[in-house]
Parts: sequence; C-alpha cells; structure tokens
Amino acid sequence: MVISLENEITNYLSRCRFQKKLSPHSEKAYRIDLIQFSEFISYETTGELNRENISSFIFKIQSSYKPKTVKRKIASLRAFFNNLVFEGLLDENPLVRINLRFREPFVLPKTIALSDVQKIFEVLYSELECKSLLSVNNYEVIIRDIAILELLFSTGIRISELCSLTVSDINLITGVVTIHGKGAKERLVYIGNKNVVSAIREYYSIRIQKLTQTPFFFINRLGNRLSEQSVRCMIRRCTSKAMVKQHITPHMFRHSFATLLLDEGVDIRYIQKILGHTSIVTTQIYTHVSSSKQKEILTEKNPRNKLQVGQSNGMDN
Repeated sequence: MVISLENEITNYLSRCRFQKKLSPHSEKAYRIDLIQFSEFISYETTGELNRENISSFIFKIQSSYKPKTVKRKIASLRAFFNNLVFEGLLDENPLVRINLRFREPFVLPKTIALSDVQKIFEVLYSELECKSLLSVNNYEVIIRDIAILELLFSTGIRISELCSLTVSDINLITGVVTIHGKGAKERLVYIGNKNVVSAIREYYSIRIQKLTQTPFFFINRLGNRLSEQSVRCMIRRCTSKAMVKQHITPHMFRHSFATLLLDEGVDIRYIQKILGHTSIVTTQIYTHVSSSKQKEILTEKNPRNKLQVGQSNGMDN
C-alpha cells in the first residue's frame, strides 16, 4: 500500500488537536518532527517506509541533535506509526525492528533557591503597597503576575496548563483547581495556602470586571488568552527587579515545588499525582536533588545514634 506521508501527517496532527487534546506546544513539536521525517524520506531516500530508510533518518538526527531531542523525535515517530497501524495502513510499527538503544545523559532538574523565590515575591508585594502611585492598568498587571507566580510555586502546574486554565476550572470557594494535563488527562489540585487563595481571588475580581469574550482565566491587556511567552517575559522582568542573577524559567517553579515537597517528607506517589506524571519514574528524578531532607534524616534519625559507644563517648581521650 502506498502511503502519502504528507496527507497522513496532516490527518494525524488534526487528531492530536481535536481528539487527543494535545497542548499547542506538544502539537508544534509533533509537527516539526514529522515534517522533518517526511522531507527526509521524500528527498533523501527511495521514499519507502522501510527499516533501511527509517534507520538512516535516526542515524542522521543522532548525529545532529542532543540525546533528549532525539528521544523526543523518535517518540513522535513511534506515536505516528502506531496511528498508521491503528488505521490499517501499516501491519506493524517499523520501529519495533530497529535497535534504538542510546545513552541519554542524566541531567538534574534545575531548581530555584527558596531565598530567591522570597525576593521575587517581596518585590511584587512591595509594589502593591504603593498602589496610590500606580496606574489602574499597572496595578491590575501586578495583581495578575502575583496570582500567576503564586499558582506556579504552590501547585507545580506546567506553564501550558496554567495558560489553558479557564474561569470554570478554578473554584474559589473550595480552592480546587481543575488542571487539564498532557494527553487530555485531568487532575484536581487543592490550593492549600491562604495567601495564594487571596491572590487568585483578587485577580479574579479584576478579571471578571473586564467581561472578556475569552473563557481563559489569565488574560493580557487586550483581554485575550495570556501566552506562555508572556509569562516567561514576566518572570524575567520580576527576577530582574529582584536582582536575582539566576535565569529562571516557569518550569523551574515546578521543579522547586516537587523538590521542596520531598524535603518535607511527602510521599513521592502523592507528588506524582499532584504533578500529573503518568509514571513514577518521571517523578523519581527529584529524589536526586532532594538532599537537605536526607541530611536531616541521616543526622537526626540515624540508627547509629542509638549505640552508646564511639569516640564521642571518650575513646578519643
């Protein structure tokens, strides 16, 4: 059977958007990866979806990209081929018969020092104390920015999930946020801090007065959905004001949130559910950066403390 890669990729991306409910970010990554593959097969091979041609593509991207990017591109291919099998256009996923073992360097998630988070919030809240000096628009922007950062740091929400929140997703009475995660999966996260709830309510009171046509909770000055890039720019602006030298991204708030929960002794399976990880393996990466709790445990709870012998009891005299 002859397969038109271009047409099937278009159909598949459409299914990703309307059936799988993938985020715009994920859909964009799929599109880039699959179009790159289609162009390679069309212009640099015989045009057939066989083992030799697919292996050649994988060899090319392995020599051109970092392992993490290669892994993503292969995952995009695997999902696409599985869809072709489901549609009856392929008998089996051709990646099954290709050796895909390669080493991916272990990279620890980057976190934000708690002292730096403190500085960022202090700067924003201090600006609110000068409300009389602020224009109405600037005041509203600060309220919105505080609500965003409070939500990022207190729930570990992804930036794509945050920007996709609608007014109906946030229950200000119960403090429960409905988060639409990857793969159209929903999870409920409770806002357990009064300051965060207060910040969200203050922003909501401003947002609801604008009576915008968009259902999204976080909006820009024009009343449209706030973009992920706008949030990144806002964080850079806030870190600059707070004189924090570290380059901070929205995802680093998520990493910090998970690591600090581990430091407080929260079971990793609870953290997995809060973050919306499908596999516990993904969550376990935070155990490598959660060292302060380990130090406390091995200092205060060490079984060796129960033995009353050793140099501290006079053997060094």
